[in-house]
Amino acid sequence: MIVRIAVAAVGVVVVLTTLYSAIRTVVLPRAAVSMMTYVHFRTLRAVFDLFASPKRPFIKRDAVMALYAPISLVLLPGVWVVQIMLGFTAIFWGTGIDPLREAFFTSGSSLMTLGFVRPEGVGRVMLSFLEAGLGLGIVSLLISYLPSIYSAFSRREALVGMLEVRAGLPPSPAELLTRYARIGWISNLEADLFKPWEEWFVNVEESHTTQPSLVFFRSPHPERNWLTAAGCVLDTAAIVASTLDVPRNAQRELCLRTGFFTLRRIADFFGIVYDPNPSPTDPISVTQREFDLLCVELVATGVPLKKDLHQAWLDYAGWRVNYDTVLLQLCALVMAPPARWSSDRMPDRYKRPPWFTRHTDHA
Repeated sequence: MIVRIAVAAVGVVVVLTTLYSAIRTVVLPRAAVSMMTYVHFRTLRAVFDLFASPKRPFIKRDAVMALYAPISLVLLPGVWVVQIMLGFTAIFWGTGIDPLREAFFTSGSSLMTLGFVRPEGVGRVMLSFLEAGLGLGIVSLLISYLPSIYSAFSRREALVGMLEVRAGLPPSPAELLTRYARIGWISNLEADLFKPWEEWFVNVEESHTTQPSLVFFRSPHPERNWLTAAGCVLDTAAIVASTLDVPRNAQRELCLRTGFFTLRRIADFFGIVYDPNPSPTDPISVTQREFDLLCVELVATGVPLKKDLHQAWLDYAGWRVNYDTVLLQLCALVMAPPARWSSDRMPDRYKRPPWFTRHTDHA
């Protein structure tokens, strides 16, 4: 009798833990995920990493990783269903249904609302009803969860796709500024680029921390990626603020601050370590020679630059230091396609982080 009570208690714990995991993952409107969900995504990532080795061409790795987030999401409710089924199996066995196989059949029949097994006793029938209701609840969560994921994905990709027209593919701040200069739109950068992207960063922070699987959703085109697009916009804003000889406009600086705070919030979720208060003189991954070559490109296309380019470099580096580490490490985490000044520079110190998050609890 004591053994049966103990097993039934374990079953109750498993069921409650599973429900808590589902609510914390799907319903709770903040950056939080349960240990059960975390282990699920990490286990599948390890499997996908076996088929996405850095030795393989990027196009093949991209094809593999494009399936990672969708498959993980589709299988997640299955994990919850199995956990509930096993938990109720333990509960039914603890209430006296023998043998264990019969308890499993009773649990499965109840959860799937098949009805081919009807337990005896009012208490067991009520347990069967409860399990059936939980099964329907899990299905309902799945029905509501996936559309919200894809809605957020579509909103994110709309502006990323528009950036290709302006900055090329993969996106480059030099290409972006060159095209704006050619069409005489340098003065329109704030309204056409920085204001929409400030709003984009706000939306991405909310959606990609409450639904972190979105971080791993890849764009329809292999060379397009939300992180390289974000890096291009941030670099463009930093270059305009530090280097271009144009009137100051606070919009570009607001876009910069919103952007690097967004990347930091997402980095916090995945346990990426960075300096929250860096010095403007701290080293960055972009070299001064690369910056000077960029200035040569811009001058050749008629983009107006400030006279003191050394001070411009210091000012640019002072902006870049705020997002340099998090941008590169997030690019490494999602296996972003190569792009100038972001995913093209991931040395050993930017290996894929462990993405163990402080927002993960033990449920």
